[in-house]
Amino acid sequence: LVRVTSRSNNEQEHHIILRETIINITTIMSGTISSSSSMMHRSPSLVRGSKNNSGTNSNTNNRLLFLSRRNNELSASRRRLRANADSASSSSSEGSGVAFERLVEPLIKTKNEDDKLNEGIAAFYDQSTPLWEEIWGDHLHHGYYPNGSADGVDHRAAQVDMIDRALDWASISNKKNVLDVGCGLGGSSRYFARKWGKDVKATGVTLSPVQVARGNRLGEEQGLDQQVNLQVADALKMPFEDAKFDFVYSMESGEHMPDKKKFVGELARVCAPNGRILIVTWCHRNLKENETELKEDEQKLLKRICDAYYLPAWCSSDDYVKLMKAEGLKDIKTEDWSLEVRPFWRAVIKTALTWRGVLGLFKSGPETLRGALVMPLMTKGLKDGTIAFNLLTCVKE
Repeated sequence: LVRVTSRSNNEQEHHIILRETIINITTIMSGTISSSSSMMHRSPSLVRGSKNNSGTNSNTNNRLLFLSRRNNELSASRRRLRANADSASSSSSEGSGVAFERLVEPLIKTKNEDDKLNEGIAAFYDQSTPLWEEIWGDHLHHGYYPNGSADGVDHRAAQVDMIDRALDWASISNKKNVLDVGCGLGGSSRYFARKWGKDVKATGVTLSPVQVARGNRLGEEQGLDQQVNLQVADALKMPFEDAKFDFVYSMESGEHMPDKKKFVGELARVCAPNGRILIVTWCHRNLKENETELKEDEQKLLKRICDAYYLPAWCSSDDYVKLMKAEGLKDIKTEDWSLEVRPFWRAVIKTALTWRGVLGLFKSGPETLRGALVMPLMTKGLKDGTIAFNLLTCVKE
């Protein structure tokens, strides 16, 4: 499968290969070989050979019998998983591909409803961040691709370009006290420190203790630990006094916020007078004048993405503008870069299907597997316009 992927540029073929790869990984992770393993423990002669006088031929036959049974068991499990995925696809009206992300749901620990979102977000990033860093580096966000083309573009450089272009678009430069909301590994915070000099202080908040520990370690390794500090905190109740930061920055974290009004309110609260706020986030498309909600198939597509990535209900850039106006924020402007980020998910899918990516998915756990399974839905949503990649900026008076 990995060899086929390396030779192919066909997006649909990548989605099929991703499905087959995850089916194989899920087969192993769900413990389907446990009965064979127990048989092996009960009858060591099946693997090591009997110590009696039955002879070499008997030992060889026993090994072949064990391997045959194990192979049949794994094959049967794969067929069941594949049939379940096909059944989910044919029986649903979701219109957004095979709903086979459900295959790994039995492996994911359920949580109390009150704690599900925050704990789910933390668990997802605790599991997935090491793999992401290994393949993509310390920036956990989209890259920018001019005119929607990835030709000749280095993907890691595209992620840095996303930061620079967003800053230029929002007319932001040389800030001294920065808050990075949903900071991940702190890649943006450290970039600000390098870009704007030694007087910059950047603070990052995330729900993931794994990201905080790793990000602060990276700061030490890069000699930036005196300028950049990451901490575990909830973006909806941040532990900072009012008007503390002259630049409040959120790169792809707003989509995780269950209360968008409170989110915008917190950004405004900690922003200093004349400070600027920049939000880069996933939104659903703006509704048309005669619409009161998204179409049913659009809602179902977004729900599947929400379930996998621990996202609450989506909103539009128009909704954000209304919330900013309600907070008294000024100089509001928005931009849609959906075209410019579209190649990103194709690149992520392709890297997931390298040997390194497949082994990383296996090691990362079921939360990451489920996230990988809905990546094709992001490409679909961006392509058909259901999902919009939006930038919003404003100034606090």
